[in-house]
Amino acid sequence: MRIPAAFRAPRRGPFLQVVKSAVATIAAWLLAGWLVQGPPPVFAAIAALLVVQPSLNQSLTRAIERSIGVIVGVLIASTLGIAFGSQTWVILAATAISLLTAWLLKMTPGTTNQVAISAVLVLALGAATPGYAVDRIVETLIGAAIGFVVNLAIVPPVAIGPAREKTERLAVELAEALERLGEALRTAQTRPQLEELLLTARLLRPMLEAASTAIDDAAESLTFNPRGRQLRADLARIREVLTMYAPIVTQVIGMTRAVYDRYDPSIVAEPAVRAIAEQLGRAAHDVRLRHVGAAPHTPSATEPPALTHPLQIAAPSADHWILVGSLLVDLHRIHENLGEDD
Repeated sequence: MRIPAAFRAPRRGPFLQVVKSAVATIAAWLLAGWLVQGPPPVFAAIAALLVVQPSLNQSLTRAIERSIGVIVGVLIASTLGIAFGSQTWVILAATAISLLTAWLLKMTPGTTNQVAISAVLVLALGAATPGYAVDRIVETLIGAAIGFVVNLAIVPPVAIGPAREKTERLAVELAEALERLGEALRTAQTRPQLEELLLTARLLRPMLEAASTAIDDAAESLTFNPRGRQLRADLARIREVLTMYAPIVTQVIGMTRAVYDRYDPSIVAEPAVRAIAEQLGRAAHDVRLRHVGAAPHTPSATEPPALTHPLQIAAPSADHWILVGSLLVDLHRIHENLGEDD
């Protein structure tokens, strides 16, 4: 494993996220230091830094985790500190007790770590007194609130762009996969060509999963977001299109596998196979019609669908009827998923 890969991301995060984190940390330090007299407001700065996340929903979750973790950790540390002092063994015992308490309460990993960290910081940095504990809790709440407000005020992040891009990319590749399969049914294929056809068809699955993940991220970015109301309709449209694509992806992979397993060069002369190949081209056309980026005023959006009539073919030869039957079943399902009228 390359060592830089352990601590370097594939690409830089948004610079705006860096600015927001810096603003939140500085504001939390200054405000908490003014409101809570005493030691430097380390808890407030750390809380603000951790709460600024890529989405407001994540920020709220991190704020709750941080606040609960600090409250529990500070209470444990203060109780042990008042009873036994701040010796090294007390700090180690506080760490173990904090982790055990979080485990018993079924806290999330983030909250569990926060409980232990807070207990260690309280015992290591300050005198364990009731007043000190209350001040640290107040500091944390101030920092968490400032982190959330800053993330809300400075251009709330919206992740709908990647969701649209990945869904559009899937649509393009899905249409091309249908056309490649149709071309493979028209012209004789070698075994390496069939293997390449199957491999490229299978690549649709990770593209579908990536688009689904991007849509979930976009939905999360719209939670508690002031801009969410005007963008939820766009996200619903993207999700609707992806829902339509999902079964078609399965059918295209299944059809390609059927051709790979039962291919014979003589199928190119089969009238039924040629008719199916034509229908695959029409299906590719209709997938593009339902492209998520197609607006009502674009030519593609007003163009009629190609799959407007049911396919009628003569009985296939005895050598190819299994393959033809399998392709027809999946083609009918594609027809239904594209929403065409019989």
